[in-house]
Amino acid sequence: MARKSASQGTPATAALTAAGVPFVLHPYSHDPSATSYGAEAAEVLGIDPSRVFKTLMVEVEGKLAVGVVPVSGTLDLKAFAAALGAKKAVMADPAAAQRRSGYVVGGISPLGQRLPSPTVLDSSALGLDTLLVSGGKRGLDIELAPADLVRLTEAVTAPIGSPAS
Repeated sequence: MARKSASQGTPATAALTAAGVPFVLHPYSHDPSATSYGAEAAEVLGIDPSRVFKTLMVEVEGKLAVGVVPVSGTLDLKAFAAALGAKKAVMADPAAAQRRSGYVVGGISPLGQRLPSPTVLDSSALGLDTLLVSGGKRGLDIELAPADLVRLTEAVTAPIGSPAS
């Protein structure tokens, strides 16, 4: 797999490099008017949206957690809460998500976060050879094996994604 270049170094790529995990960077020109960062990445990169995953910060019982689901669908908050043994989950405040993760909204990676949070990866990822997640900034995705993502984030897997309606 490809090596990162210095201009694309982020805490996410640093975490992967330090762990010796193979990955491929997929930089693209981010359109500031895009409203769905993950869908934009899938379209610009020409990759099936079921292989491109978005990272969402969620509040569960007053604490932040990370949900990673395909951009082709949505996060099922009830299923997410259940995966963490809770009854209820709500989307986190964007400013709180940015402070906790160290990344800007639209560039939040599940890897290399400032303060690690409990992470749940949608179980659909387990059927893929590789998936893409944000590389830690808008316009950069990282391709890696789902097992490596699970290991590095200490994620649990559960069916937390729902098809887009």
